[in-house]
Order: sequence, then C-alpha cells, then structure tokens
Amino acid sequence: MKTLPLIFLAGATLLSACGTKTDQTVDRFVDTKSLSNLTRTPGIWVDGDGCEHWAIDDGIEGYQMNRLDKYGKPICGRLQPFTLYGPDGAGSPVADPI
Repeated sequence: MKTLPLIFLAGATLLSACGTKTDQTVDRFVDTKSLSNLTRTPGIWVDGDGCEHWAIDDGIEGYQMNRLDKYGKPICGRLQPFTLYGPDGAGSPVADPI
C-alpha cells in the first residue's frame, strides 16, 4: 500500500510534462519580435574554458548559444578566454539599465 502514492506521484509527474510548449523563437518582453532578427549581428563570447558562444545583447535581454563545428562539437581553444569579439548589441530601443 505504500507504493500506491508513489505510483500516483509518478503518473502526475509524467502528465505534467505533456503541457503546451512555449515557442522559444519569439521574444515576449517589451519589444516583442522574432529572435530570427537577432541572428544577423551576433558577437562571439569566449568563456573561461576557451569555448566559443554566439552572444547578442538586446537591451535588457541577452541571448547566448554554443558555437558548434559541422559535427556538432563545441568550438574551443582558438580565441582568448573571457573576451567578446564582434558586435554585442542588436540595436534595441530598450536601454540596458546595467
């Protein structure tokens, strides 16, 4: 009888994962727009391990994605760590308070 609550809990957890999915390609904040508009001017941020990331600062919001080679592996060790190369802003009318 003690396993019955665990079975209900597991079932509820599985059902909660079946909710509606949020569209991750759209910015839903102050200046709502498609995030595809931001991919034209990303910078490259290099983390402390030397791995590269696409990075864009859109005012209050910021977006980042791992930079991968054609085989899907992270690109690391080519650029100076803790450095941002290229543009870091997308020209948002929303000022960055920081």
